[in-house]
Amino acid sequence: MKARKLEPLDFAPLVSDISVMTEIPKMDETLRPRELPPALEQFVLQWGDMGGKWGVNRSVAQIHALLYLSERPLPAEEIADRLGLARSNVSNSIKELQAWNLIRRVPMRGDRREHFEAETDPWEMFARIAAGRKEREIDPAIAALRACGAAAGGDNNIHPVAQARLNALLEFVDSMDRWYGQMCAVPRPQIAALVRLGAKVVRLLSMGGRKK
Repeated sequence: MKARKLEPLDFAPLVSDISVMTEIPKMDETLRPRELPPALEQFVLQWGDMGGKWGVNRSVAQIHALLYLSERPLPAEEIADRLGLARSNVSNSIKELQAWNLIRRVPMRGDRREHFEAETDPWEMFARIAAGRKEREIDPAIAALRACGAAAGGDNNIHPVAQARLNALLEFVDSMDRWYGQMCAVPRPQIAALVRLGAKVVRLLSMGGRKK
């Protein structure tokens, strides 16, 4: 039986906040890898396990690891296929990764499916993770601690020892919060240089103190 010739589809224009269109690699679908090399599979599994210990859903962490390693943007269907996850699980995990600003949607010319790629700069990736965790976990804890300190300041029933320890904790938290804000304003190359100096920074500070 002679196969019916398919008419070209009339694709609607894709709308995205990313202006650059990416060409789909010209690769036979039968040649696309569906299994990761053992070393990369181990990385994905370990990243997922680490995410679980940090309170992040294992599937979310595994999808992030897969996209970080991928040489091209991947659609949700392929992510589910490679990791053996349910399509609904992948969809929810992608939304969470987008909320963390760790992955972004990339339009692909000639394909109406949504494709995703990860932020691949390690400094930027960990800066976004730190900012997300601070916003979701640290900031509410700081606000609660400050409220407790304010309430304790006017309560004569609180022992001076408890009051002093609460004040010391508040001072430490405020100092770390200010330090974090200052470090966010420092250009990334300078942060990297500071990290590479390591313990040398302590020696430099000690030398400066002796000169006074």
